[in-house]
Amino acid sequence: MKKIKIGISSCLLGNKVRFDGQHKYDPFIVETLGGFMDFTPVCPEVECGLTVPREAMRLTGDAANPRLVTIKSGIDHTEKMQSWAKDKLKVLAQDDLCGFIFKSRSPSSGMERVKVYHEKGGTPQKTGVGIFARMFMEYFPEIPAEEEGRLYDPVLRENFIERIFVYHRWKEMLSNENTVNRLIRFHTQQKLIIMAHSPIHYRETGKIAASATKDNLKTVQMNYLKSMMTGLKMTATVKKNFNVLQHILGYFKKDLENAEKSEMLEVMQTYKDGLIPLIVPVTLLNHYVLKFNQHYLREQFYLHPHPIELKLRNHA
Repeated sequence: MKKIKIGISSCLLGNKVRFDGQHKYDPFIVETLGGFMDFTPVCPEVECGLTVPREAMRLTGDAANPRLVTIKSGIDHTEKMQSWAKDKLKVLAQDDLCGFIFKSRSPSSGMERVKVYHEKGGTPQKTGVGIFARMFMEYFPEIPAEEEGRLYDPVLRENFIERIFVYHRWKEMLSNENTVNRLIRFHTQQKLIIMAHSPIHYRETGKIAASATKDNLKTVQMNYLKSMMTGLKMTATVKKNFNVLQHILGYFKKDLENAEKSEMLEVMQTYKDGLIPLIVPVTLLNHYVLKFNQHYLREQFYLHPHPIELKLRNHA
């Protein structure tokens, strides 16, 4: 498959661009995700004109509108960073990104819980967002974004990577066949994935897609993408996945023998009880999809949302 392009904090690739001249190489990102994704490295601090090594910086003042200030000398680099970021975001908009992995706790790139120091001293509050990370997420609200540290949580990792693949399929749809019929087909293919994350957004995206006409297609697409990506941010829980599995099983009510149906129900219940991972019932359902040549389910990306080599559904 063609690799998906995502942005990433440069130090996570092993580039020595940090304030101390070191890096934060992340083996999972480079060695596992790298098999399926091309990385566009970004180091806001170096690219805005600061040196390596350099004086460490931190966020100060109001968490909603913090300043980026060097710790010892008190030099304020906020405007320098913001000016560079405005131009950089325009460049990245041409780079076809389908996601971004930020360096956690960074005053320029941290997505959340970045320390913000009060100008008069005291205990810093972990309520900040890095200057560049905030501007990126505001400029590209639908692009999946995550921090490298959170990717070691299997649920958050699966959620993030699944969103990347859905967003990639969305961009491919727009570039290959930008029509009402293609939007309807796209929704049909993704609907069970959306249902597993948010039944509310599953219904909402269905209504939005159904309202599309040749004249309003662009507006409907924007509304659909916003609703879909908002829904996909929500966790696909065991309960919601179990409901989707039941929904899929309903397509085989005329095909399965009693023993096969009993086995499938037992496997699904075992998953619901937390004793086996999602990959087990999904693998069995995929077997029946092929056995009974179920055309509708063969196009459902819920049953094969990302490369099996990533092992994203292997956690209980």
